[in-house]
Amino acid sequence: MTDAATEGAAQGSASPGTSAAARPLRGATLALLTVGLAFGTFMEVLDTSIANVAVPTISGTLGVAASDGTWVISSYSVAAAIAVPLTGWLARRVGEVRLFTLSVLAFTIASALCGLAANFESLIAFRLIQGLVSGPMVPLSQTILMRSYPPSKRGLALGLWAMTVIVAPIFGPVMGGWITDNYSWPWIFYINLPIGLISAATAFFLLRGRETRTAKQRIDAIGLGLLVIGVGSLQMMLDLGKDRDWFSSTFIVTLALTAAVAIAFLLAWEITEKTPVIDLTLFKDRNFALGALIIFFGYMAFFGSVVVFPLWLQTVMGYTAGLAGLATAPVGLLALVLSPLIGRNMHRLDLRMVASIAFTVFAVVSLWNSTFTLDVPFNHVILPRLVQGIGVACFFVPMTTITLSSIPDERLASASGLSNFLRTLAGAIGTAISTTYWENDAIYHHAVLSESVSLYSPNTSAYRDALAALGMAGNSLTAQLNDTVTQQGYMMATNDFFRLSCVAFALLAVLVWTTKPRRGGGPSMSH
Repeated sequence: MTDAATEGAAQGSASPGTSAAARPLRGATLALLTVGLAFGTFMEVLDTSIANVAVPTISGTLGVAASDGTWVISSYSVAAAIAVPLTGWLARRVGEVRLFTLSVLAFTIASALCGLAANFESLIAFRLIQGLVSGPMVPLSQTILMRSYPPSKRGLALGLWAMTVIVAPIFGPVMGGWITDNYSWPWIFYINLPIGLISAATAFFLLRGRETRTAKQRIDAIGLGLLVIGVGSLQMMLDLGKDRDWFSSTFIVTLALTAAVAIAFLLAWEITEKTPVIDLTLFKDRNFALGALIIFFGYMAFFGSVVVFPLWLQTVMGYTAGLAGLATAPVGLLALVLSPLIGRNMHRLDLRMVASIAFTVFAVVSLWNSTFTLDVPFNHVILPRLVQGIGVACFFVPMTTITLSSIPDERLASASGLSNFLRTLAGAIGTAISTTYWENDAIYHHAVLSESVSLYSPNTSAYRDALAALGMAGNSLTAQLNDTVTQQGYMMATNDFFRLSCVAFALLAVLVWTTKPRRGGGPSMSH
């Protein structure tokens, strides 16, 4: 079935309320819907990070090794990675409003089951379910929100949507650590219950009669199977690779080969399939293709810094998890203020200039971070994070608008699902690359620095004398010397990482000018 035929079939099976779906909401109804959709988005994005800090506690409580405990994270991320790109196909089958509401309800129920899990195996099963049903939540909250706003305020809608996507992963580890320390780990899942129920009820009551057109399409079973195998294997490889020393592990090599073969066949199959589960023809649109590419690499570099920064604070600088969270949080302050402001004025702005400013800010902050030393004070640590919030606000909203700027309404759910999938995948790849590079570079610097630690070196002798004056001798003195070299090695690796990040962001600031968004335009909602 061609795109035109698909659209025709969709129109033929439209629900009675389809005409109302195109009319924007106003006043208190629109404000309440915005809050309800934001709750759903916040809940889903929060769950991608809130469990991370609780893994040791969960592992100990359920009697499994800490290495096995990482499946609490991996099971969710693998299932979510598979489900997100299916959003467009599922929305065409059952309708966007119905799919969003059912996804939120199912996610809420799965969250409760995770909290009630009696053993590790059942927790992993419920996390898999939670990830699978989470797929449509973020893309559809974006699509429904933009469709519900008047055309002149759809930039504002994107700005408000971006706020939740920005804030949730920042506060997830902080909330997860606080809940685990003060209550018990099941509460990191139980907090979803009131949030999910409010979000689902809001969508159900405020969006009745506003369902989108649906079409009865056959299931692309081969494409679906290849998607599950390929994306699932890729996500597992990214999640587990570092702990298993990457390609020295037969299991990781097997996952990599499986992912490569399955994804290659998936791409070939979906291009020729009449009713594909993933609409690859979206990449024929210049702005979508370039915008998705820039978001992919931009988010990969950004998320890499989000991961390495707190690792550096806790591993090298000796910060507690709570203090590291406080040092990380300022990035959300200016982003919260500026995102809706930029969204409200996007029709007056050249989006390429705004996005270029974002990458320039990221580059400057990365260069700033690369000058840190082991004695950098706390206030100097948080200042660049505060400035980085300007870049965050200028990145997400404009780049999402550029990406969707020429996508017609009937394909918006597919485009949003695919772009969000690529963003999520970029985060996983960024995490894997950044942490692996950081640790390997630290090992390299440790080896180089160790060569200069010699009994005949004046600096080494002076340092040994200082330690001896503190009462250290023998093995304790040697261990302290090694710890000092290790700490310096990690500090140098951190500086190297941020210098590379600076170069990547500078290149992206130039690349964004290859796009051609409509002047003063936002996502197309004209159909």
